[in-house]
Amino acid sequence: MARYTGPVCRLCRREGTKLFLKGTKCLSDRCPLEKRNFAPGQHGQSRKAKVVGYGLQLREKQKAKRIYFTLETQFRAYYEKANRATGVTGDLLIQQLERRLDNVAFRLGFAISRRQARQIVRHGHVEVNGRKVNIPSFQVSVGDTVAIRESGRKLVVVEAARDYAASNPIPSWLQPDFANLSGKVLSLPRRDEVNLPVNEQLIVELYSK
Repeated sequence: MARYTGPVCRLCRREGTKLFLKGTKCLSDRCPLEKRNFAPGQHGQSRKAKVVGYGLQLREKQKAKRIYFTLETQFRAYYEKANRATGVTGDLLIQQLERRLDNVAFRLGFAISRRQARQIVRHGHVEVNGRKVNIPSFQVSVGDTVAIRESGRKLVVVEAARDYAASNPIPSWLQPDFANLSGKVLSLPRRDEVNLPVNEQLIVELYSK
């Protein structure tokens, strides 16, 4: 399965904003965006063209794709499904992205970044309603219980993430249980409950052309 394997800090520099792809590193002085706040590449520092119109819409789409680690085909499928459903297309698009199992694992504090959560899911350390699920794009539903399996509870990254998550807010649509490394989906995420530096309306405008 195709996936991005390059340096993720370049993605933040390309978008000119922190996408929080490296967990705690993004909050420290070691974040490359703090030292080199310009696009990567030979001419990144000298070329600062004003982004308008299509370019602005494209950048918003790229930010969303990179935050949730999806490629174009999958991201377009999320949009098409949201566009067919009843409701605000942009809100439904974000809702689908938030309901991804790797994102839920990250939100519940099983990992310090979505990239790390994706790896934990792929390695079979996460279960949904008592059954192992190793598909990062799996869509959770209201009432589902997501937990770290017994085999993964001693992982150093999981223990470190639990300590990190205990001091950070958990979205109100999730109910965490830090003691048992589990959590329950209380409701579908609303847009105002999702802290995301993305203007989804521009993404809808881009795909609507």
